[in-house]
Amino acid sequence: MQATLKRLIAAIEFISEWSGRAVAWLVLAMVLVIAYDVAMRYLFQSGSVALQELEWHLFALLFLFGAAYTLRHNGHVRVDIFYNSQWMTDRRRAMIDLFGGLFLLLPFCLMIIISSLPFVANSYGMSEGSPDPGGLPYRFLLKAAIPLGFSLLLLQGVANMLRSLCILLEKQR
Repeated sequence: MQATLKRLIAAIEFISEWSGRAVAWLVLAMVLVIAYDVAMRYLFQSGSVALQELEWHLFALLFLFGAAYTLRHNGHVRVDIFYNSQWMTDRRRAMIDLFGGLFLLLPFCLMIIISSLPFVANSYGMSEGSPDPGGLPYRFLLKAAIPLGFSLLLLQGVANMLRSLCILLEKQR
């Protein structure tokens, strides 16, 4: 059973790694767009609403699709003074991770995914774009990234919980 769980964990983590690598390219794109926008604004007194919107679209995608990668690499905030203390065994860490994933991360991700679907459908139904003149069209595509990003985070949370379960099962023997 644990071999199957470990293969499932590896498959989910492959997806998280892939999303993290894609996000790394988004960072480069965002830096280039911001640099260009700043140069145009301050050197040529020519601003662009579309460029400013593109900046926050890239920023949103960066965080939505980077969250799973960050969770995979334990990069999210936690109280390290307790979590990494001497009295914290692997088994205790696994119990905390399993509890946190099951009762905090999973319900939160599910709530965001479920509540964002009508939001995305409504945006798509009216072909929502930017309300600003010169802004970007197809805002519904960005809104569709909300349930997708949280689905990736949910998957990585499941992988972390399965890893914690494997640790707890191994330590019982």
